[in-house]
Amino acid sequence: MNEKKQTSTFSKITKAVVWVMLIIMIGTTVLSALSAFN
Repeated sequence: MNEKKQTSTFSKITKAVVWVMLIIMIGTTVLSALSAFN
């Protein structure tokens, strides 16, 4: 049971990190586009 819980927590952390990376990438692309227009 402990191993399953650890793997589930690890997968949750991995998903959270992936989402944060995607949000940062989208944010940087939007900022660069806005700066290019300005």
